Amino acid sequence: MMFNTAQNFTEKHTEEFIKFSINKNVLRFGEFKTKAGRLSPYFFNAGLFNDGISLMKLGEFYAAAISKSGIEFDMLFGPAYKGITLAASIAIAFAAAGRNIPYAYNRKEAKDHGEGGTIVGAPLQGRVLIIDDVISAGTSVRESVKMIKANGAVACGVAIAIDRQEKGLSELSAVQEVMQVNNLPVCAIANLNGLVQYLKNQPDMAQYLQLVQNYRSQYGVAD
Repeated sequence: MMFNTAQNFTEKHTEEFIKFSINKNVLRFGEFKTKAGRLSPYFFNAGLFNDGISLMKLGEFYAAAISKSGIEFDMLFGPAYKGITLAASIAIAFAAAGRNIPYAYNRKEAKDHGEGGTIVGAPLQGRVLIIDDVISAGTSVRESVKMIKANGAVACGVAIAIDRQEKGLSELSAVQEVMQVNNLPVCAIANLNGLVQYLKNQPDMAQYLQLVQNYRSQYGVAD
């Protein structure tokens, strides 16, 4: 996929991203226990986008989804640790398309020598878009918002790879809770509905379709 900020982000791009994730074994099917203690028929591990070409393509998918979302931002922030490489790959994708965007990330522990502090990269300023792989409990987003505010900037949204669209602590999904509590828009490259649609079009993966549909029926939320 060649990223272009002017292109529309369509179902085709979602389908391509899901296929890309499956081929990289980032998106797997089986039985996986979630943080909530549920047995999920699928698992997404963005840490397995672990080579140059994969990160390049991943950044392009993110950048296309972010552009489509219409969220206005001045820079990117990637919370440690997965958010660091994600934000970098997205900044590179935007630069290749003609838009040079600064980015920053945080350390887990403050550095007491050299430049010191917990923030690395560009100064946090203006409208800051938070980058992550998924939203589980919203902890990473809350911590990111606090750091951004503490540095005099404003969190303007969150971009993730996949929205699981399942209930969190309430009848809302983790993403919906983050949107409500933090008053922030969230955009995703793909979601559970897109995964179901993809599986419907793959006869050789029919054994997973019913499992994912059952899981959505039990834990899913309305769009």
